[in-house]
Amino acid sequence: MDLMKVSVVIPAKNEAEGLKAFLPELIEQENIFEIIVVDDGSTDGTVDVCKSFGITVYSHPYSIGNGAAIKTGARKAKGDAIVFMDGDGQHKPSDISVLLDRYRSGFGMVVGARSKSSQASVGRWLANSFYNKFAGWMTGREIKDLTSGFRVVHAEKFREFLTLLPNGFSYPTTSTMAFFRAGYGVSYVPIDVLDRVGDSHIRLFKDGARFLLIIFKVGTLYSPLKLFLPISLSVFLIGLSYYGFTFFTAGRFTNMSALLFTTSLMIFMMGLISEQITNLLYSKKD
Repeated sequence: MDLMKVSVVIPAKNEAEGLKAFLPELIEQENIFEIIVVDDGSTDGTVDVCKSFGITVYSHPYSIGNGAAIKTGARKAKGDAIVFMDGDGQHKPSDISVLLDRYRSGFGMVVGARSKSSQASVGRWLANSFYNKFAGWMTGREIKDLTSGFRVVHAEKFREFLTLLPNGFSYPTTSTMAFFRAGYGVSYVPIDVLDRVGDSHIRLFKDGARFLLIIFKVGTLYSPLKLFLPISLSVFLIGLSYYGFTFFTAGRFTNMSALLFTTSLMIFMMGLISEQITNLLYSKKD
């Protein structure tokens, strides 16, 4: 008999129609201990829809962000494992059992990896492919879907990283990289997603730039030297090239060359310090 308690947490902002579409099927799923919807300042009927199905709702007084809703849900959840789903009707409740089957094999996190055909657009697929490759280089492991919001996590392990998660987008990116860095097992299960109900809250250019900043932020949290060392080396080589140019053309060592060499050294030392801080940050608890 499986004694594991499973909580389902759904962040929602103006997702009344999406919730209305998939909550009936979600309620029918077996082995779910509780379903929690975190209302992030919705102005439509999101709360009323949830209450009509008897779903527990926690509401933010105003819109704080998707990540903040995830953190609220993680703190409120009583289950041993937490399944995170989007509230837009894209994720199939029937896939929960597939993720849980993999999770029971001993992983700390199992992510539903979307296929190319399931991406909202070619641009979104290209952006996600870049994020996956970059994060894979940082971690040294294949990452099939860095930004998927459909995943099951070990509740206590996930709560270790709540302070690292951004209040906005993208909690999936940060949590995935944090689990890898802490040495917790992460696995991927291929899934297909449905067309979302309603308009997307993600804007390609605005949130694309935000995702890129998050990637670099998480990169520095995961393995800072992998970012700092190439930058330091690039600045050093520029300084060396400039010194060679001025030496052969003017026979002197310039202030610019000295500045570039000094900058290169400072970047490298910052990387070393960041690496030590990261090691302390992710030290496993006894």
